[in-house]
Amino acid sequence: MKISIITTSYNSEKTIAQTIESVINQKRIDLEYIIIDGFSQDLTMDIVKKHEKNNKNIISISEKDNGMYDAMNKGIKMASGDIIGILNSDDRYAYDTVLYDVANAFKNKKIDCCYGNILYVKNNKPYRYWISGAPRTFKYGWMPPHPAFFVKRDVYDKYGFFRLDCGVNADYEIMLRFLEVYKIKSTWINKTFVLMQAGGRSNNGLQSRIDAIHDNKYAWQKNGLNPGFLTIYLKKIRKLSQYLLAKIFSKRLSKKIYGNTFITKLK
Repeated sequence: MKISIITTSYNSEKTIAQTIESVINQKRIDLEYIIIDGFSQDLTMDIVKKHEKNNKNIISISEKDNGMYDAMNKGIKMASGDIIGILNSDDRYAYDTVLYDVANAFKNKKIDCCYGNILYVKNNKPYRYWISGAPRTFKYGWMPPHPAFFVKRDVYDKYGFFRLDCGVNADYEIMLRFLEVYKIKSTWINKTFVLMQAGGRSNNGLQSRIDAIHDNKYAWQKNGLNPGFLTIYLKKIRKLSQYLLAKIFSKRLSKKIYGNTFITKLK
């Protein structure tokens, strides 16, 4: 079973190396790693090409695109793996057998997708701890974290790629479509798959939060669904417990980060 990981990048010279290393250091897995760069103007591609030269599993292109989700769609179309995962260029896998755990989940032929947990990090400290929980309806504000979400390649072929008209929440829309509309079979792996830098595009500033609420509503509309009066706001409210979890378990999480559970220290 081959797993294709896609990373999109743009001017990511400060973080792209640790992202790449967290992928290529994955053990006991048939890996294809696709990096789609948006024609970076810094040293991003120098770093990528250096790694690509030394690793036959890496494929990269650098060209102008129509944003992050357009780049993701390019990567999906290039992918030859049975399973596809997407990792942002400032995030990294939390330990070196994440993809092995993913591959094991897909040994169950009834499973179309799987997902794990993610830990947001800010100023080298646990900031928000997203424990996904078992699959349930999106109407209660639930959703899996996209960086820890892995899907069979043929699901994209059957049900479509990222919509470019859904703004910063195109990842929400595609998971809503897959899980709520087409009801693909999913399973939760209760492990922390990804260390994610806090302060991403969809979480940066008041206006971005307002835009995100609009994009969420639009995602439901485009799929012919009624989200319910409180659905979009419950999605926001659910995040509060994630900040609290990170604070409560901060010491325990820090030990895991700096211990053998995770492959790299926070830097």
